[in-house]
Amino acid sequence: MSLVPISISIITHNESARIRPCLESVAWADEIVVVDAESDDDTVSICREFTDRIYIRPWPGFARQKQFALDQCRNEWVLSVDADERVRPDLAEEIQTIIPQAGAVNGYRIARRSYFLGRWIQHCGWYPGYQVRLFKRLCTRVSEARVHEGFLVSGDLGVLDGALDHFSHGTLAESLDKMNRYSSLEALDRLERKRVRAIDFIIHPLAAFSRKYFSLSGYRDGMPGLLLCWISALVNMATYMKLWRLQRMSAEELQSARERHW
Repeated sequence: MSLVPISISIITHNESARIRPCLESVAWADEIVVVDAESDDDTVSICREFTDRIYIRPWPGFARQKQFALDQCRNEWVLSVDADERVRPDLAEEIQTIIPQAGAVNGYRIARRSYFLGRWIQHCGWYPGYQVRLFKRLCTRVSEARVHEGFLVSGDLGVLDGALDHFSHGTLAESLDKMNRYSSLEALDRLERKRVRAIDFIIHPLAAFSRKYFSLSGYRDGMPGLLLCWISALVNMATYMKLWRLQRMSAEELQSARERHW
């Protein structure tokens, strides 16, 4: 049990291959809340080994699912963790030390050590990649974005020294699958922006690659860095392609795309 009451918030869907080490890394917490999107693997049974605070509900999108999970937490302080993340021991110790000293600070940004094909990517704009993950529950809400949602905290924010380990890209197939899903959600979020032109399919992906590989020193991460930068360019291209298609749909087709999150 933690020295101070803290809730862990996790959303899951078919995460049996990754959820156990995630839960082991937060077993010190006072409360673990899991919201599962009707998994058909062993995710829920694994979670039951660590907590009885499990809620199963249909998938409404990232933002709404995370908001629901946040609303179920009981403690003043909440740490949001993804199923493919691990709380490093030094971060766990820092959290338990810092909360009693928080004062007027209502939330903290935490760095992530993200891994791609087994390698910690230190460039490409990935590290430290600070995100607001630790916060006072009553001062926080989840942004409405379909993808890359975040926690909006009213009041002052601090920065922690520790980091989360993030294992979201174990294989190229997994990366390309995420590219397909996330580009669809990103296209829906950007639907009201300017009309897509043919030149957008060329200049924006190349600019995305150039920024990550050269400006953000992706070349320093070797071949994994090169592949990651090209995948980022592909995500950008796929987003514009799908946005072009959305902008030419009928009202009925567009409503259907929104309802199924495309």
